[in-house]
Amino acid sequence: MFSVPVHAANPGPFTGTGNWTYVIPGAAPVLIDAGVGKPEHLSALAEAMPNGPAVVIVTHAHSDHASGAPALLERWPAAVFRKIAWPERDVSAVPWQALADGDVIETAEGPLEVIHTPGHAPDHVVLWHAASRTIFGADLMQLGNTVFIPAAHGGDLAAYLRSLKRVRALSPLRVLPAHGPAIEDPVGLIDHYLSHRQQRETQVLTALEAGAATVETITARIYIGLIDTLAPLAQENVLAHLVKLETDGLVRRTTEGWKSIE
Repeated sequence: MFSVPVHAANPGPFTGTGNWTYVIPGAAPVLIDAGVGKPEHLSALAEAMPNGPAVVIVTHAHSDHASGAPALLERWPAAVFRKIAWPERDVSAVPWQALADGDVIETAEGPLEVIHTPGHAPDHVVLWHAASRTIFGADLMQLGNTVFIPAAHGGDLAAYLRSLKRVRALSPLRVLPAHGPAIEDPVGLIDHYLSHRQQRETQVLTALEAGAATVETITARIYIGLIDTLAPLAQENVLAHLVKLETDGLVRRTTEGWKSIE
């Protein structure tokens, strides 16, 4: 699967070294993700596809993937912008066209199938190139880190685990993520993720049994030595586990906090 990775020029505390967007060249180029509208990104895209994209697929509405869409639209007004709707987050200035699970995006390299993979965000999708068994993975996975599940802002851990298992069933050979290098053993990484999440769930239950009752106290027990700037992210992940455990019938919320169910 031939594609051109184009960096969005947006390093930061929550994006790491920044986002990768991907161009599939051809008579009707396809761009995967919109970046944040940096001039450097637009210039690099213009080099990769001088006439601009025919179609822009935005994998989800988080700002590092979607906020550059208005700048792309201004530069290339004929481009078609598509994503699964998330009305609370979608940039209203862009005339979005609907995207849905199972849709097929035609490219010069063959069809890409849209796979809805909620969890990190409710509208999250990945794109599957069956001929090469390659996935454009957005924020489903990345080397060296687990994926942040913002439970208070649309994240859903149970949905994320289902999405990982759905992608694993495809037996992909390669994943091109939005953050970090290409993943050459995606099945192994998914297995690691599933094991890690199970271990984290056990840690949350152990912390509850030891008397921790709030997201903050549970986080402090699990994430020893966590730096202050990362605490909000860790707390969101703990909340995501608690919400899943509540759905599973293993914990409950009370006026005093969270408690295990005997």
